[in-house]
Amino acid sequence: MSTRREFLTRSAQLGALATAGDFAFLEKLPSLSAQQVQRAIAPVHSDLEPLVRLIEETPRARLLEEIGTRIRNGANYQQILGAVMLAGVRGIQPRPVGFKFHAVLVVNSAHLASLAAQDRDRWLPLFWAIDNFKTSQARNTQEGDWRMAPVADDRLPAPETAVRNFRAAMDRWDVESADRSVAALARIGSMNEVYEMFWRYGARDFRDIGHKAIFVANSYRTLMTIGWRHAEPILRSLAYALQDHGRDANPTQADLEADRPGRDNLRRLTRIRADWQRGRVAPEAVTELLATLRTANAGDAAEVVVAKLNDRIDPSCIWDACFLTAAELLMKQPAIVSLHTLTTMNALAFGYSTTANDETRRLLMLQAASFLPMFRLRMNNLPANPRIDTLEAMDVPTRGQTAIDEIFSTASTNKLAAARRTLALLQNERDQVGPLMTTARRLIFAKGTDSHDYKFSSAVLEDFYHVSPAWRDRYLAASVFWLKGSAGNDSPVLQRMRAALGNA
Repeated sequence: MSTRREFLTRSAQLGALATAGDFAFLEKLPSLSAQQVQRAIAPVHSDLEPLVRLIEETPRARLLEEIGTRIRNGANYQQILGAVMLAGVRGIQPRPVGFKFHAVLVVNSAHLASLAAQDRDRWLPLFWAIDNFKTSQARNTQEGDWRMAPVADDRLPAPETAVRNFRAAMDRWDVESADRSVAALARIGSMNEVYEMFWRYGARDFRDIGHKAIFVANSYRTLMTIGWRHAEPILRSLAYALQDHGRDANPTQADLEADRPGRDNLRRLTRIRADWQRGRVAPEAVTELLATLRTANAGDAAEVVVAKLNDRIDPSCIWDACFLTAAELLMKQPAIVSLHTLTTMNALAFGYSTTANDETRRLLMLQAASFLPMFRLRMNNLPANPRIDTLEAMDVPTRGQTAIDEIFSTASTNKLAAARRTLALLQNERDQVGPLMTTARRLIFAKGTDSHDYKFSSAVLEDFYHVSPAWRDRYLAASVFWLKGSAGNDSPVLQRMRAALGNA
């Protein structure tokens, strides 16, 4: 006679068997682990996957401490840089190209800041970029939780058609075809071969106020550091970003303001003399073009550039005028739109100096000139002054580092006075350029609270050397309008770094 316990046990077993019997058909399918039922996400190389996952999955409050531990256990700078870039491109939607996507756009800017920093400071920009990723990740989650899905290998185009398919897809703004084609190119193409196409697509339209060109330049430069083998998710993100046309109709089906300069400049560039890359360096040509860019529209600005080049003016004068115009717009209205004139000029000039294609170089130069009036028209109620070519130096009674400290103290309350004092310092003490830049960078590390602080400072401090010596002091003086002053508390991120690395 069975006991009550045996009866209950047997009943439970029969119930379990009955339930299992109801699902017996599932035995025909392979079992799934918990990991397998998570949302599919584009893979990265296995050696970086653990670091990428760490950045993606660790709560912000613990992440910096965890990264510090990994570094102490042997993870190197290049691996950490690659991991934060890859976490960004596969986990942050690149549309619009800006806003939360600055987690990706700022990676190369942070890297440039690290390269130029003093040895003891070099980790700071990278840690800032990691912390900043968590802000963008949270916003991405709130806005739909976009993730980059894996690409279907069996749908990739044949190697011999990948370039043609990619160009055709980008030209017709076909997202899916471009995604498949660029994934194939990442596997079979060379870096320069692929980016020769991207330089042009990044500059073809003015949507996202220059961020498309910035993404092209910054992704190229990051891949130069972390290696081409990590290119696939980065290129897929880039191609997707460059096809963003917002609420506009497909640009192939309309004549839209954002696209017009690119289309017109493709025709204009054919009128530039064949030997345009060498000419006369003429200061008056710079000031004339600077004056034109203050009032011209996008088309007229490009026409003047064509005329200057055909008048045998050296292209360095064109770029000087573009850099100076961007800096002057910042002086007139230091704000988000104006600072992007400088970061966009940095990206276009980098593409210009990197591409091996003569036609692409001409196009990028004309687009730089056309974009500046488009930026200007985004800025309302611009004052007549200050003007960068007539900015007057204001002498600083002290010298050396003391004078630099006074400049950045002044910058906290009076940007124009700080700019005038910077101009005096640079004119009177040429050996203080390096210390001035070092101080500017350290203040970004200490006071920077936004991706634009890193993007802007890395761009302008680099482009100081790309502007001709006759103009570069004025260019750097104007940059003080967005560089950080020395007043105020250190940024919350720096405070978190101190706490995290002290505990790591």
